[in-house]
Parts: sequence; C-alpha cells; structure tokens
Amino acid sequence: MIARSRQVALALTALLAAGAACQADRHESPGHPAPSAADARGFTLVASGDVLPHSSIIDRARFDAGGSGYDFRPMLAGAKPLVGRADLALCHMETVYGADGNYTGYPAFKSPPEVAAGLAATGYDGCSTASNHSLDDGAEGIRRTLDALDRAGVRHAGSARTEAEARTVTVLRAGEAQVAHLAYTYGTNGYPLPADQPWAVNLIDEARILADARTARRAGADVVVVSLHWGTEWQDEPDRQQVTLARSLTAARTGERPDIDLILGTHAHVPQAYEKVNGTWVIYGMGDQVAGQMFNHSGSPDPRGNQSTIGRFTFAPPAKAGARWKVTKAEFVPQLFDIDAGRVVDLNQALKQGADVTAVRDRIRDVVFSRGADKDGLVMGE
Repeated sequence: MIARSRQVALALTALLAAGAACQADRHESPGHPAPSAADARGFTLVASGDVLPHSSIIDRARFDAGGSGYDFRPMLAGAKPLVGRADLALCHMETVYGADGNYTGYPAFKSPPEVAAGLAATGYDGCSTASNHSLDDGAEGIRRTLDALDRAGVRHAGSARTEAEARTVTVLRAGEAQVAHLAYTYGTNGYPLPADQPWAVNLIDEARILADARTARRAGADVVVVSLHWGTEWQDEPDRQQVTLARSLTAARTGERPDIDLILGTHAHVPQAYEKVNGTWVIYGMGDQVAGQMFNHSGSPDPRGNQSTIGRFTFAPPAKAGARWKVTKAEFVPQLFDIDAGRVVDLNQALKQGADVTAVRDRIRDVVFSRGADKDGLVMGE
C-alpha cells in the first residue's frame, strides 16, 4: 500500500469526530449555515466520483462492522459534512451488488448491498448506476443493486429492472426545484446487453441523451443533470470524445433554455478538469471517491487513483417562468481516499488539522483548473 503521513491519520480522526457530531437534519450543521441561495429559493447540488469497492474495501467494511456484516458508513464519514448540507447530493455507484456473502472485487465486481445504506447515511439522495461494470453480474446484478438502493431510500439513474423503469426519468426535489438526473456509460466491458433487456443499461448516444433531456424538461424538470461514464482511464486531461460530446450537448437548446444544465463525469480513475462550455458547467472526471489501491496501465501503484473532487453548485431560480435556473456559485472540494485508514479525507479540512497533504491538494487543484475554470469563476470550496 501507499504509505500515508501519520499526520493524515491524526487529521482523519478529528474529521470523523466532527462528522459524527453533525445534526440529524441533513441540511443543517452547527457553524455551517446553508448557502444563501436557499434563502432566495435556490438550492445547492453536490456530486462525487466513483464508488468502486475492491476486495480491500470490502474487507475494511467487514472490519468496521465488527466482523459481522458490512458497514460502509465510517469510510464515507469524511464526506458527510459536505454531502449532508446539500439540498441535493448525487454519487456514482460504479459496481453492482452481490448476495449471500458472494462478494468480489476486480475485475468482475459484486459489492455488498450494505454500500447502499452507507451512501444513504452519508446523505446521498441519488446515484448514477450506468458504468462499464453495470453488467458484471448480468441482469440479476442490476436488480439486486437497484433493490438495495430502493430499500435505502437512494434514487438511481442509468440502469433498469424493467422497460417501464428504463423509460421513466428520475426526478428529485431540491428546494423548490425539480431536478432530472440522467446517466449513461460508454460501454459495459464487452458484456452484451441481455437479449430480452436491451434497455438494462443506458449507453452514451448523443441523440438519445438530448431526447431524454427534452422529455424531462417537457415533464416539468427545472434543471437537467447528466452523468456520463466516459473518458480515458489514467488520463488527467479529457479526451477528444469527452470534449466533442460536451460541446455538442451543452450547445443544444430548446427555446430560451439549454437542454442540459450540468454534466458530471466519471470513469477515468483520476480527477479531471472542470470547464464552463457554452455557458454550462462540465466536470470531465471527479475521480474515485472510494477505491482500493489502484494500479495504472503500466501495472504500477498510482496514488492519483485515490484522489477525487466533490463538485458543489449553487443554483438560483429564474427571474421569469420558463427561463434557466442559473449557477451562481461553482466550487470543487479536493478529496483523498486513505487506503491505509480506509477513509475518505477532505483535504482542506485535513490541512487545517496539520496533515502534510498540500502537494496532493495542489496537484488536484491544478488539474481542475487546467482548462481555465478559475477564470470562469470556479473556486476551491471548504
């Protein structure tokens, strides 16, 4: 494993204690008032990267549960202060769930269904579920995953158990806004879609995405958010497909409004740039929020695979009905998954506790700003 500073562990302990002290109301936290947009009937949305439980992550959750069952709440606690304060919080559940103790990591993932309870306890309202691992255990894996998310009260988009579900847009409430969440993946690692269930996983297709976005808007969605599992693994910069598709999707408009209001990217294993494209924010890649030790294409351990960001966007309502809800503040928060401690770490908070993580924080910041997002108003949040 990649050695971490002892200071990180000390900071982590303090952060977890602070997270545990959060109030039961997920929209309030002592000393952390809600963003001002809420007072103006706006809302805040946060989104985070891939949840990818390797075997070591499963083992850690078993340990955290005292050897009986699996508890993912402690490893996600470092994200709870950010996630819990948002009006709407979205994650990316990259893997499917197994059953009866039959859980596996790479290459064909089957995660404990207790992951869903951990996500709910952290404050997530919904997750994208379309990824290259969506068919690792066929249609049954999708069914178990969505069943577990339903039991935990976590909404989902990107995969489906029935054709009717596949045709239904996921809509979540955020303050006074109706937010549609759509999700798609570039592929499924060569696993074919079930012959009798071609709708089981949403695949990236520009025309399909725009048609779904327009359907959501006609159905009353004030804001349309699209999650895309795309890009080139281990590449800090977005690839040509990401850049081209982002331009096309953000350029599409119906009447006075763009068809898509926000794009959230996953898959590359590393943090990628944020960019304002045609007036719409695009996160090309948030990185892995939870993952075991990662090895790049050369087979070498690569610490970037345990670095990520949380995006936070404050939306304000339009001045007139039918106009666009605008992002009035765009932020990112750099994170690290400490593979030794098995914990998500908010790097800015860790720095305040004296951890020696400045170089990691600054590397993530430089990547996030690499396409000029700072000039368009993106800031590093707390």
